[in-house]
Amino acid sequence: MPQDARSDAAARARWRRYLADERAEGAVYRELAQRRTGEEREILLALAEAERRHEAHWVRLLGDDDGRMPRADLRTRMLAALARRFGSIFVLALAQQAEARSPYADDPDATRAMAADEKIHGEVVRGLAARGRRRLSGTFRAAVFGANDGLVSNLALVLGMAATGVDRSVVLFTGIAGLLAGALSMGAGEYVSVRSQRELLEASAPDPAARAALPDLDVDANELALVYRARGMDAAEATEHAGRVIAGVRAQGDASSTAIPTAHDDAEAVGTGMSAAISSFCFFASGALIPVLPYLFGGDGAVALVVALALVSVALLATGAVVGILSGASPLKRALRQLAIGLGAAAVTYVLGLLFGTTIG
Repeated sequence: MPQDARSDAAARARWRRYLADERAEGAVYRELAQRRTGEEREILLALAEAERRHEAHWVRLLGDDDGRMPRADLRTRMLAALARRFGSIFVLALAQQAEARSPYADDPDATRAMAADEKIHGEVVRGLAARGRRRLSGTFRAAVFGANDGLVSNLALVLGMAATGVDRSVVLFTGIAGLLAGALSMGAGEYVSVRSQRELLEASAPDPAARAALPDLDVDANELALVYRARGMDAAEATEHAGRVIAGVRAQGDASSTAIPTAHDDAEAVGTGMSAAISSFCFFASGALIPVLPYLFGGDGAVALVVALALVSVALLATGAVVGILSGASPLKRALRQLAIGLGAAAVTYVLGLLFGTTIG
């Protein structure tokens, strides 16, 4: 086959692959839009329409080419499957990564507008994913860190005790005691932490009763301007805005619908104290239970240690990957980092247990 013909065939194969990917990505956004309402739904449908414009570009280049269409790449097919079944923040986080890897910037057959679209799509999806992360961040943070703490701390405790050579029942009791003590401590600590954050936010919120004083303020010595300045406006803007507010209140004769501005409310991201405490307790306990399982089912010695290590390793990889997906980072890197940290901590206590067991022996 002549060189030009081979080049043309390769280009057309590439165009067909791009076309398949664009169609699959558009389907992902449409699936997600079906599970959203309001502004988020409109944004996702607009993204799907943009992908349709990109489809049209590749269709025009292919013309009447009736060559066999390839399947979309594996990552995009996985996104589509997840969108159909879950429509969750995980899909948006993965879509964010997919948009960031668009090849259009380096492909001469893609227009500059298409390459620019893909970069902006990444930012749009990042914004949508950030909304989901914000809704998840309070309780989810407690859950993830609780599970990881339970996995690492109780694995280290169990391995340390097992290395001393004590009886299986002692290792089992130590693991259960560590599970309960750690879970209770985590739950109580998370409750106090979240409640404290919410109380700080509430202390910064405006007092609704202050609105009743607005009709009686002196326009020429407008104290309301100081409130706006304290909330971040400059002096001129604060004075002008406060004058408009007071004029409006006096014209209406009612200040009940006038709000004094507040700083950005992070209460949604903080979550509630009780939900964070329960999540932290349950997830720490579920994580801490894993290294104890071999001993609960009668395991002993090296076999129980190896099984505990294997189970915890799988769990650490899974939680690390989930955190990586939600943070928009590489799931593999986060999973391996989580594994290294967990096994490193367990190795330290195991060595100490060996030394201590040798000393008392």
